[in-house]
Amino acid sequence: MWNFLLQRALLALAVALATSAVTFALLNLSIDPAAALVGDTDDPLVVEQVRKQLGLDRPATVRYAEWLQRLAAGDLGESYVLRQPVLEVFAQHAPVTLKLAFLSLLVTVLVAVPLGIAAAARPDSAWDRLSLTLAAALQASPNFWLGLVFILFFAVHLGWLPVSGDQTWANFVLPALILGTASVPNVMRLTRSGLIDVLQADFIRTARAKGYTGWALLRRHALRNALLPVVGVLAVTLGNSLGGSMVTEVVFAMNGLGRLALNSVLTGDIPTLQMLVLLMALVFVGVTFMADLLNAWLDPRIRVN
Repeated sequence: MWNFLLQRALLALAVALATSAVTFALLNLSIDPAAALVGDTDDPLVVEQVRKQLGLDRPATVRYAEWLQRLAAGDLGESYVLRQPVLEVFAQHAPVTLKLAFLSLLVTVLVAVPLGIAAAARPDSAWDRLSLTLAAALQASPNFWLGLVFILFFAVHLGWLPVSGDQTWANFVLPALILGTASVPNVMRLTRSGLIDVLQADFIRTARAKGYTGWALLRRHALRNALLPVVGVLAVTLGNSLGGSMVTEVVFAMNGLGRLALNSVLTGDIPTLQMLVLLMALVFVGVTFMADLLNAWLDPRIRVN
């Protein structure tokens, strides 16, 4: 167990270092923060002066080495635009994204898993075809289009929910529905196919011979094995949401990490972008690690290996 934890810690460190190096190189090749901060001006002297003030006139390797030194000390730098430490900027925007991510994951689980179970319990039935049709329709619907439709119906036509903002829990209902339903097709199909395969296994026939049927058979013998691939997909889905859903946050005017990333790209705020990409990589490693632990709990064979 300790070897497993050590391997994961070393993997997280390697991912963080590789991600930081690639991100630093790409950002410095594609964005000129000095020109972005100055705005519409034809005076190269002004741009050069801002570049010197930010220390961007030095070689990229020197700036990256200094950034790693500050990172080792827990200092992720200061935002070029907001003139605040990037950790403070992250702390201001992260709660919105955290709420949205976990609520959207809850929507995905509550919708996709029951649909997949119901479809697998009666394959090729009318309910199975209806579930697959719904999954295909959701898969073909872009998030921004579905968000606008939900806004027009629930907010404008019915007046039940607010259109934008993140001040109350009611503001999170529509965005969570949009993000959650976007992941429903993959999770539903995986639940359905995994459960159909498990229900054809020998140990299920043995359980039926012992008298297990219906929900008791699914709960005690089938679901734990069928949900193993679903856990991995849900982990990736949660990681994507925690990284910030840019389109959804922009459509609903939510001040989360996705909108912060978009604003940082538009303004050339390299320290903030580096922080977001680095933390997103660490979040993915952490979430997949938790998924591995959950899979080991669900399947004893993984623990033995």
